[in-house]
Amino acid sequence: MAATTRDELIAITRKEYDKLAKLITQVTEAQALIKDADDTSIKDVIAHRAHWVELFLAWYADGQAGREVHFPAEGYKWNDLKRYNADLRARQMDLSWEEAVTALQQAQATLLAFIEETSEAELYGRPMEGAKNHWTPGRWAEAAGPSHFRSAAKYIRARLRKMA
Repeated sequence: MAATTRDELIAITRKEYDKLAKLITQVTEAQALIKDADDTSIKDVIAHRAHWVELFLAWYADGQAGREVHFPAEGYKWNDLKRYNADLRARQMDLSWEEAVTALQQAQATLLAFIEETSEAELYGRPMEGAKNHWTPGRWAEAAGPSHFRSAAKYIRARLRKMA
């Protein structure tokens, strides 16, 4: 069930990130770099999750500034996500495991600060500016942060089981 208040969003963001961070400590660099059948590694998934937090914050800033919001990014539509994610993996190819983990830590800290500094009314009082749908900034933040953290943890657990 999606958060509907600022306090719920803070709690779920902390909870899902803490679970993911604990799991990450169990992953060796060698394990993090092994590609799966879809040519994706644990490192790729962690770097991807950090990037999506950055995307959300850029969407929010663009909407607040009255600029056009490109979902998911300029030159891509939602039905282009496979291509976008492949292009993102190519851009992030040279990131090390340590850099990916650091990027996620920084993205989490920035997201949590955003949530804590943003009022309940701004997070849940109306749809996000420029989003062209009914989702509030809080709902978008949850999708980019805690929901992605949860799916990354699920992916890592499955990969670690397969590697064992």
